[in-house]
Amino acid sequence: MRLASRMDRIGTETAFEAAARARALEATGVDVVHLEIGEPDFDTPANIRAAAKRALDEGKTHYAPFAGIPELRAAIAADASVRKGLAVSPDQVFVTVGGKGVMLYAIEALVEPGDEVLVPDPGYPIYESLVRFMGGVPVPVPLRQANGFRLDLAELRTLITPRTRMLVLNSPANPSGGVLTRSDLEQIAALAIAHDLVVLADEIYGRILYEGEHVSIAALPGMAERTVILDGFSKTYAMTGWRLGYAIVPEWLAFAFGRLLINSVSCVATFEQWGAVEALTGPQDAVDAMVAEFRARRDLIVDGLNAIPGIRCLRPAGAFYVFPEISGTGLSGADFANRLLAEAGVSALAGTAFGGVSVDHIRLSYANSQANIRKALERIATFVGRVAVPA
Repeated sequence: MRLASRMDRIGTETAFEAAARARALEATGVDVVHLEIGEPDFDTPANIRAAAKRALDEGKTHYAPFAGIPELRAAIAADASVRKGLAVSPDQVFVTVGGKGVMLYAIEALVEPGDEVLVPDPGYPIYESLVRFMGGVPVPVPLRQANGFRLDLAELRTLITPRTRMLVLNSPANPSGGVLTRSDLEQIAALAIAHDLVVLADEIYGRILYEGEHVSIAALPGMAERTVILDGFSKTYAMTGWRLGYAIVPEWLAFAFGRLLINSVSCVATFEQWGAVEALTGPQDAVDAMVAEFRARRDLIVDGLNAIPGIRCLRPAGAFYVFPEISGTGLSGADFANRLLAEAGVSALAGTAFGGVSVDHIRLSYANSQANIRKALERIATFVGRVAVPA
């Protein structure tokens, strides 16, 4: 028996593999601090859970419309109009099984074999994986610590060719927490228009922001008709296990998105969608409290890491990750992460899990308690003191 050749092109998400290794180590009795998974450690707010329970009790357990229940599509459109600053019709909204569904459908609908797609490096690995799977050519766009993990606009210009079809943006970003400025996005928009590019704008961390403003590139002049917005409920509302994402697409792309939804998942669970309506239209206090706690954890982990010789860590403006540079320890990011788990009981990810640029970085998620972050910092400091190469 044989697999289809396309399976040679599909990648993976290293965070889940790292978490599995950490759990296997825990099963042997080792205490492990988990800083690998990008998942809020908060429970889904009670009002959202209650709304989904009510929907179950009311018999809302049958097929939903393939694009989402009208009430949720309307709530998403209204929320986007306020928070993203662009006019959105409910007909442009598609509710998907997680944010990955948005990536899949956008790339499947728009990228032909041989088309080039500009992807952030470091960046979420599924962008590159799905581009390759569909026969496209991912072209890494380097994001460097020296530039605050923002795009170098001059370098971006040199990477655009006649084969370039799509540009993927993620701001605030995984794994760095970097945030693109309004000026960055205005210049990117000008390039997209000049070269007739579609932008896949991953805005899943848009509300987890500590400094500056979140700007949706779709709100800039000329960009609504060439931008697919990816957003969802996993990060903002601690709903990772619900698998609820959504796309906002230009009108010309709506038919294709609908067809791909029908051919893949039919629809998203109906009762969950009623929970999502409550998430958007109900009280936002839990979101505000979660972001405030993440800010405190960010400052704790950044200050702690920068106090360790050999480590340099920027203070991210958004998301809940730090992406420190660890070359001063004498180890690569991969060696550092592997040995940190085995020798110190702290689970982290190598920078190379997110592309080829960041060989001297690791990613740490601070979606864990302050007590556990302090424990991890103590262990990292002890580990570095033991392995660091003298200057």
